[in-house]
Amino acid sequence: MEYQHWGKLIRDRIEKYSDRIAMHYKDEKSGEWVGVTWTEFGLEIRQISKALIKIGVEEKQMVAIFSQNMPEWITADLAIMCVRGVTVPIYPTNSTAEAKYIIEDSETQVIFVGEQEQYDRAVELIKTVPHVKMIVAFDKDIVLSDFERSMHWDEFLIYGKNAMNGAAFEERFGRAELDDLATLIYTSGTTGEPKGVMIDHNNISSVLVSHDKELNVSDKDVSLSFLPLSHVYERIWCFFCFHRGIEIYFNLDPKKIGDAMKEVKPTLMCTVPRIYEKIYAAIQEKSKGASAVKRSLMNWAIKIGGKYYNEYLLFEKKVPAGLNFRHKLADQLVLSKLRDIFGGRINFMPCGGAPLDSNIIEYFHATGLNVKMGYGLTETMATVCLYGDKYIDFNTTGRIIVGTEIKIGDNDEILVKGPGVMRGYYKKPEATAEVIKDGWFCTGDAGRIDENGAVTITDRIKDLMKTSGGKYVAPQKLEKTLVNDQFIEQIAVIGDCRQYVTALAVPAMEPLQKYAIQNNIGFETIEELLGNSQIIEFFEKRFEEMQKEFSRFEKIKKFTLLPKEFSIEAGEITSTLKLKRKVIQEKYKHLIDKMYKE
Repeated sequence: MEYQHWGKLIRDRIEKYSDRIAMHYKDEKSGEWVGVTWTEFGLEIRQISKALIKIGVEEKQMVAIFSQNMPEWITADLAIMCVRGVTVPIYPTNSTAEAKYIIEDSETQVIFVGEQEQYDRAVELIKTVPHVKMIVAFDKDIVLSDFERSMHWDEFLIYGKNAMNGAAFEERFGRAELDDLATLIYTSGTTGEPKGVMIDHNNISSVLVSHDKELNVSDKDVSLSFLPLSHVYERIWCFFCFHRGIEIYFNLDPKKIGDAMKEVKPTLMCTVPRIYEKIYAAIQEKSKGASAVKRSLMNWAIKIGGKYYNEYLLFEKKVPAGLNFRHKLADQLVLSKLRDIFGGRINFMPCGGAPLDSNIIEYFHATGLNVKMGYGLTETMATVCLYGDKYIDFNTTGRIIVGTEIKIGDNDEILVKGPGVMRGYYKKPEATAEVIKDGWFCTGDAGRIDENGAVTITDRIKDLMKTSGGKYVAPQKLEKTLVNDQFIEQIAVIGDCRQYVTALAVPAMEPLQKYAIQNNIGFETIEELLGNSQIIEFFEKRFEEMQKEFSRFEKIKKFTLLPKEFSIEAGEITSTLKLKRKVIQEKYKHLIDKMYKE
């Protein structure tokens, strides 16, 4: 494939696949999945493009999408690019202040919204933002209040259909170039205000080309989309699927992903580590309550699966006849049932966004589920490293992808160079200069490269803590280990410039309450439960057990149990669920200080 403007590549695919299904969405009333053909998809892109031109959106101007996942999201995205505009995604969970900052900083001209809540917030925002020309509501049930600057999606389609500007659209589309800015993606801002990452069509094309060489897919595959399209990871994956003619099912409600997997039976699906951590913890807990015979059967099946997949198939070795027979039996009795959790047809599942314990990765591979770990950032258009189809080291994030260079700089920092690296931060030349030096992007992650070209991430450099005793502690390493426990939902490790390490831990309330009832621990409120001496002792023992492999100075000496989860709304975590350490430390200062005074 040659590098091509994304809008032009999509037009080629519309002509190629025409009456085939491009994507599906679920009709809320009938409960049925509805298919949209490539021809229908292309027609809507054209109509929205013409509507954008008619209301005055110029080339290089910004258009925001403030919505959860739905087919209209991706249609609007492509229409914006086809008029040489720039898409600005806003997470539906972003606070009003965050959304306002993005709209003002980007000088957004039009805002597409998904639901009533986002519409109402957008209406409030534009009262003080005069450059917004229009709010377009995807959901036809949204009650409009600002009639001068609001329109439903269906009305906007008709508006574009009736617009007598087809020639003007084609002329503008014909001028589209690879160096056109395609999207402005604002980073979550764990340490400060968000920065707009500038991604052009050259960046997008380069990622599609490299993934063509790395991933074994076909237009017979089916992908289920449920991660936020506002994030570069899911969005570029959907771009890749469209590029390869893969049908996409858009799951609109994240809470119904389990049902969607059973109905759709996807062959591909973008995932994040938390999914595997939760499923793994649930399996382990269920196993504890099972009979000795069932536990033995499960352990035997996983052992056989591990040997079959991870020792033979992975290294393209011939499987011995005896192992082959035992694997068929293990698969029939246990392994196939575990794969059925994901629908039973998975070819592979890309996984990224955070580290995942190598034991969990190996476990799922033993079941026959190909979890493809990868590493990347918004600034690198997601993937720079990826598991291949063979010779996988589960302790790494995979090998460097084709066309990308990586080297290790000062403080073991991972530096990246390649056509996928962003143009820079929007209106922030100083911030850009801080991270792009001599053509190399400074990731802020520490790591190493082994002799096979596989990359291992050790920690976020900015997150490294130095105790008052001069010892360096990597909080993410501790957090990754502890959050694997079924009784821990979230944890924030504290210790920078302190004499020892502490933690704020949010228990997983459902299993904890179940444990309390089973052990006759009485409580009327969550606060009472978390303050119970037996519960505190219970967590002390669990922490002690899980930290066995850590050095003494790294271990958590004291902890506080919190009754409420860290949330996006409270500003404690980002839209990608990363901890905002500074915010957490300021908000819970009284609890943290108490752990160091006692």
